[in-house]
Amino acid sequence: MKAATKPIQRPHDARLLVVGADGLFHHSERALLPDNLDPGDLLIANDAATVPASLSGVHGRTGTAVEVRLAARPSMDTDEGREFTAVIFGPGDHRTPTEHRLPPPPLAAGDLLTLGPLEATIVRTLDHPRLVALRFAGSVDDMWAGITRHGKPIQYAHVAEPLALWDVWTRIASLPVAFEPPSAGFVLDWRLLRRLAERQIGFSTLTHAAGISSTGDPRLDARLPFDEPYYLPENTVRAIATAKARGGRVVALGTSVTRALEDAARDTAGLCTGSGLATLRIGAGTPLRVVDAIVSGVHEPGESHYELLRAFADDTVLERMLVALEQRGYRSHEFGDSVLVERQLRTCDLVHRERLPVEVAARCRRRL
Repeated sequence: MKAATKPIQRPHDARLLVVGADGLFHHSERALLPDNLDPGDLLIANDAATVPASLSGVHGRTGTAVEVRLAARPSMDTDEGREFTAVIFGPGDHRTPTEHRLPPPPLAAGDLLTLGPLEATIVRTLDHPRLVALRFAGSVDDMWAGITRHGKPIQYAHVAEPLALWDVWTRIASLPVAFEPPSAGFVLDWRLLRRLAERQIGFSTLTHAAGISSTGDPRLDARLPFDEPYYLPENTVRAIATAKARGGRVVALGTSVTRALEDAARDTAGLCTGSGLATLRIGAGTPLRVVDAIVSGVHEPGESHYELLRAFADDTVLERMLVALEQRGYRSHEFGDSVLVERQLRTCDLVHRERLPVEVAARCRRRL
């Protein structure tokens, strides 16, 4: 498949491949997403805004130029905490594919990084030459001011034009906690939301700190996605309960929404509202308790986003999907086309879904 190379969130010719629960396909326009859903369904989007999480600078001990890509945090609270998980590259920028990027100099706890107006210290290495925990000096306010002034959106080589921050914010962007954009939400605009309402399809949001999607290193990519915090509002849980009670489907707009909802439903008490840390890695054989269908970008096998789709459809269906995407020239990656994959009902799903109460588990809160 060919990668989308222009940072256009809603190209007029964006397409949507619909993969039904019966394994049959049909092609549509992405702007017609509401017409491919049913009245009574509930579409849930991630309203996280994207942080300019790529920071260029210098490794103090060696004087080597580096790029630091912030990749994860233990909490979404922007008023607390100066420690991040980060992936560090050597000299270069996004124009070089990540798999060809130079490695950083040998990294060790205590190393100082000068990143424009910011200073950060490597707290510890994380069992990989590129992966570290780092902590910024100064106050939290100074940290966010420096990231905002000096940082750039994380970017990959298939888009040559430097990204502006507004290129990676969805129309519903709210709290700046995502390190890469929840790009399935690029489909959203006021016209689409109006069409959802006209077709009596519900719309709700949650906030999930979407992390980094690729490091260019197969061993490190195999560890993705990292643990990611999220917040699930009570009104969204109530909307889910209402949709389920009426026979509607929950449709996740993106892998980050799926991960947050399924993580929040891991407790047998019900779907938990409030804050949580998504540690669940969804793939083939993962029972889905909440989400009935997913809207996602076009991704390749081996990518963490594609691996999540294996919880919705078996490999035979997904392989046929890839052939259909290739034959029609669908564009991949964050500014590309989309797929709507309906969940194939399997025995394991039936068993686990019986354990999830329909009512809201409003008192079940997992605080970070």
